[in-house]
Amino acid sequence: MTTESLMTKPESAARVAPSVLVGIGAFAAVGVYVLVSSTDLGLWTSLGPGPGLFPFAMGAVLVAMAVLWLIQELRRPSDTVDGVDRALVIAVVLSLTILAAVMDLLGFQLSMFVFLMYHLKLRGRRSWLSSLITAFAGSVGAFYAFNYGLNVTLPVSAFPLLNAIGL
Repeated sequence: MTTESLMTKPESAARVAPSVLVGIGAFAAVGVYVLVSSTDLGLWTSLGPGPGLFPFAMGAVLVAMAVLWLIQELRRPSDTVDGVDRALVIAVVLSLTILAAVMDLLGFQLSMFVFLMYHLKLRGRRSWLSSLITAFAGSVGAFYAFNYGLNVTLPVSAFPLLNAIGL
């Protein structure tokens, strides 16, 4: 035994930050809500998977991720910053609210393209080329993947001119 080991104090047990626990709880709560509400849609029909199967699976994944996150935090708590970037939180919540409000009017492709460009170019300070490619793939690509690949209808523009050109 050395004098150094006698002089040093044992590390105090690191605690999980309350804000992290709130985030974990929010993820778990949303996951449980999706699990419960998806069962009302029906998980299975006589023809195969029902409309509630995919949301049920996503709710289960969300709950599992919350549990894994909690286990990780209990083993080794993450370093948290003292303050929250309120401007970022407000920007994300406000932009999501605007996206939800204009999607039926402008359609999925155009509203999602503007939403992604805002977050990539203005908030994320990405290059123009990177922002344009990602926003285009995320809006138009997702629209065609859902509409034609999965047969899930996404909103189109309510304006006849935009609707006529495929938006």
